[in-house]
Amino acid sequence: MDAITAIESRRAVKHFDPDHRMSDAEVNRLLSLALLSPTAFNIQNWRFVVARDPAHRQRLREAAWGQAQVTDASLLVILCADLNAWQREPARYWRNTPKEVQDFLLPAIDQYYRGKEPVQRDEAMRSCGIAAQTLMLAAKAMGYDSCPMDGFDFEAVGELIRLPADHVIAMFVAIGKGIKPPWLRGGQLGLDEVVIIDRF
Repeated sequence: MDAITAIESRRAVKHFDPDHRMSDAEVNRLLSLALLSPTAFNIQNWRFVVARDPAHRQRLREAAWGQAQVTDASLLVILCADLNAWQREPARYWRNTPKEVQDFLLPAIDQYYRGKEPVQRDEAMRSCGIAAQTLMLAAKAMGYDSCPMDGFDFEAVGELIRLPADHVIAMFVAIGKGIKPPWLRGGQLGLDEVVIIDRF
């Protein structure tokens, strides 16, 4: 499937075949594609918690107010981010570049993030959002449906996945074989309402 068709046909699907299983190769392919998502300074701050254990998934469903896609989707990915990825051996993010690139970028990373907690968090959310879209479009191209989710108790989920103190949860992405068509698009706003040229 080409990228434009995937974009046009991707919808948030809520009902999945609970008996369908994705192969390990398919899951690895999806996650490998997500790793190609861009991040600022290439810090790759996203962390993908793949919920596999059925009992664990059931507890996550309870924390998501009973939403069936949490347990019924073939794959549930909890997108998290490491707020301190910028300072965890940052040279590894640029190890394949010339020394002059590293000499420029490594101090720039430190200057951009150090002491700026809102920037660290904002960047985490942006990175996870981009990775989530990559996952959903890749899933669509592979013949799967998906559902992005933020309808859950973040604190409860954090406890269930033992979220480190310096990490945040951005969202879930449920992926699998849809068994019901999605609703018609609710009503897309027109370009004239959402595109501003130069300034408000």
